Amino acid sequence: MPKTRFHALAAHRRPSAVRGPSAGVILSVDPDRFAQVVEAARRAGLTVTGEQQILGALSGTIAEDRIPVLEAVDGVESVDREQIVRLPPPPDAPIQ
Repeated sequence: MPKTRFHALAAHRRPSAVRGPSAGVILSVDPDRFAQVVEAARRAGLTVTGEQQILGALSGTIAEDRIPVLEAVDGVESVDREQIVRLPPPPDAPIQ
């Protein structure tokens, strides 16, 4: 199916929705420019899932190939991938 102009516009507006696999990320950002950095991160392709302005932290998802673009956003101090830690049940305790 050929791409229409609508598809091209949608791809431009939502880069994370048209790329490969996505990753959960946590950003440390300049708290003095929080709103501007959040908007710039969205333009870079971040889908924001949480904002902690007082801490200068932001979480969201982004296409894997857009992470370098996100890291280059002025005001982004670091980008860390979300990590899920699963602990096994204690060895001598019954599963509840």
